[in-house]
Amino acid sequence: MIVSILLTLLIFIVIIMIHECGHFLVAKFSGVRVNEFALGMGPALLKKQMGETTYTIRAFPIGGFCSMEGEDSSSEDPRAFCNIKVWKRILVVLAGAIMNLILGYVVLIGVTCSMTAITSNTVAQFADNAASEASGLQVGDTIQKVNGRTVWVENDIAYELVRDADGVVDMQVLRDGKTVDLQNVTFDFTGEGENRSLVIDFKVVGQEKTVGNVLSYSFKKAASIGRLVWISLLDLVTGHASLNDLAGPIGMTQVVGEAAKIGADSFFLLVAFITINVGIFNLLPLPALDGGRLIFLLVEAIRGKPVKPEHEGLVHAIGFAALILLMVVVAVNDVFKLIR
Repeated sequence: MIVSILLTLLIFIVIIMIHECGHFLVAKFSGVRVNEFALGMGPALLKKQMGETTYTIRAFPIGGFCSMEGEDSSSEDPRAFCNIKVWKRILVVLAGAIMNLILGYVVLIGVTCSMTAITSNTVAQFADNAASEASGLQVGDTIQKVNGRTVWVENDIAYELVRDADGVVDMQVLRDGKTVDLQNVTFDFTGEGENRSLVIDFKVVGQEKTVGNVLSYSFKKAASIGRLVWISLLDLVTGHASLNDLAGPIGMTQVVGEAAKIGADSFFLLVAFITINVGIFNLLPLPALDGGRLIFLLVEAIRGKPVKPEHEGLVHAIGFAALILLMVVVAVNDVFKLIR
């Protein structure tokens, strides 16, 4: 358990550091005065002044920040965040999430390089008495869509099949150079009740690794993970998923420990998933997140003048309080799931 906690802390520290480094580097490049670059929240444990910036390590490793002059208030300093051109401010705000997405892509390149072969979306063979083969799927079919959703990597196939309640899906495949629509492709289930699971009764073709294939597959994998994050958020909003499906840092500790036991590939795949998740979550148009700040900057770009700092600050303060409340609720739910 201690190892799992330490690994989880390490993952989040690295992800937060990369995120804040994105803001910091683009802010410096844009000429913004950065007052403090901090890892962690709460009381400062270590401080070092270098030039105009104070570099700080704080007590609680649950976040971090890049504090810029004029970020949340007006300032007479010409190098204040509020006084630079709006397009530069947009770049500074976007930089953190972009760095998280880049980190996820780089990690996925490493995972892909460690694979013996790159998987494809083309059916290689079926299990004995495969229900999907009996209902129309054939060896050599390249699966392009499942239930209308485009397939980028093989995980997309598995995800859509697992999401399907009755094991009967529509597929679009490429067969002998032609697009073919398959209706009611059927899969069997195994187990009963909570242990009931769909059986994926075919294997896909492996491809030889080349530089181009590795980069292309890793990019598609990153895009697939990003889309999965959006789908999951949409499921929460529409009620297809519940609070019990959310996991905070406490719940992630258990997941990280299990992934580490499986092996390095599983662990780093989870790291990629988390950092891409963090990047996309920060881009949501919600107060206190980078996406919320981006909305205000876009409004300023359209209006030609900024929203009053006190009004924007109030919105972000309310949003921050709501996020803290959500974190507390998720953490409590994680604890209850662990002690059940």
